[in-house]
Amino acid sequence: MQLRNKEIWFALLTAVIITVIYAGIMELYQSAPAAGSLFGHLIGIVGFLLMLMTETLYSFRKRSRKGRWGNMQSWLQFHIYTGLVGPYMVLLHTSWKFNGLAGATTLLTIIIVISGFIGRYIYTRIPRSLEGIELSGVAGQAQTAVLTRSRQMLATWHAIHIPIGIALFIMAFIHIAAAISYATFLR
Repeated sequence: MQLRNKEIWFALLTAVIITVIYAGIMELYQSAPAAGSLFGHLIGIVGFLLMLMTETLYSFRKRSRKGRWGNMQSWLQFHIYTGLVGPYMVLLHTSWKFNGLAGATTLLTIIIVISGFIGRYIYTRIPRSLEGIELSGVAGQAQTAVLTRSRQMLATWHAIHIPIGIALFIMAFIHIAAAISYATFLR
């Protein structure tokens, strides 16, 4: 039996492990770890780095014409895994406080994750080879109509998803710069 959507299952398993560690920290300190605590910073930094990898590495591979970096299906699975685990860690980093720029950034993070699920659904509607290459010669007029409509939906989705992702990272970098500035210069 082949495990379908294994990247989602691995992300769920990782989230469970992270949740157990987070619950242990909460039990130890009798409260949610502060975003500015050692654990809060650690989980925020690792989550942000996973999100940054989600955004950059898959995009670089997708635009690479040479397949030396592995097949697109594996990169999409990596993109989905890091795109779920990273935002979850960043959500835990918030200490359940959603004020100001950090709160707006968290909201964009939630929107981008939901948008990613929508994009995954649209992506799976387009017939592909085992290597993940889009098939253009699909038999039958009904399947051709589905393929055309799915491509249009994917193009529209990209036109929404990518700018939201860019806005998210701009806000995240501003948040990081402000946090470093506050921690370094104003204390």
